[in-house]
Amino acid sequence: MTQTVEALSLSLETVLGDALAKSFVRLGELTLVLKPQHYATAMLTLRDHPACRFEQLIDLCGMDYSGYGANGEWDGVRFAVVVHLLSVSNNQRVRVRVFCPDDDLPVVASMVDIWPAANWFEREAFDLFGIVFEGHPDLRRILTDYGFIGHPFRKDFPLSGNVEMRYDPTQRRVIYQPVSIEPREIVPRIVRDESYGAGR
Repeated sequence: MTQTVEALSLSLETVLGDALAKSFVRLGELTLVLKPQHYATAMLTLRDHPACRFEQLIDLCGMDYSGYGANGEWDGVRFAVVVHLLSVSNNQRVRVRVFCPDDDLPVVASMVDIWPAANWFEREAFDLFGIVFEGHPDLRRILTDYGFIGHPFRKDFPLSGNVEMRYDPTQRRVIYQPVSIEPREIVPRIVRDESYGAGR
């Protein structure tokens, strides 16, 4: 039986109690913001409680909130993990957000023991954002090379990267070298006459 989003929000606020920092509905979707110290237990509740029954984790990603907002005025912690859950039993979806308390070493609990599907998603968030998932059984890079330096989805990561790799035919192997691309402005310039499009 499908509940309205507002009814689901009230139900989950009751079930989660102190683990919930806030909840809000935007564009017809419910978002729950969990306190990081209660993240693992709250997620277990969302999976197992009869009023919730979110059996499937359908997505998990990292977020970098530095410079977030219309004028970049974000003053909260920098990194967060966002999870999308699906309840097949109740025909409901919910978005869960948890902020990492430490910007220098962002750490949250791993969800692999609760939803095994979180495995590669967490590895991706670790690789691209540097978010560490405590308790993950095999946390290593998944998209970039094992020798890659940095985390390319962080907003302070240089657009051209730090190093480039190429095959060296004389050494007959792949080598790393400093980036040879010169930074340049690539914003297209569009110049139109004042009367462009008039009289049509």
